[in-house]
Amino acid sequence: MTARPAEADIRETMLRLVAEAGPEGTASPEAVARALAGSDPKAWSKLMPAVRRAAVSLALAGALSIRRKGRPVDPKEFKGVYRLGPPAA
Repeated sequence: MTARPAEADIRETMLRLVAEAGPEGTASPEAVARALAGSDPKAWSKLMPAVRRAAVSLALAGALSIRRKGRPVDPKEFKGVYRLGPPAA
């Protein structure tokens, strides 16, 4: 069993995937978890709460945006399925 990635590793992976998606693209939180834990759903799904916490933290710091239905949302109040994009202009 692999160790749980540190929050810094989650953040770094998240920012890398958002950058790779480009200025108009987005990355899924699932892609972040899979990049860290591999393709086994049991492994990456356990990371989803930590990925969400990192996304909120980075969005509050202005490093990325959390999007629902293509639009940036308040990182403190969003619910449901979301994507990660570059910071909102």
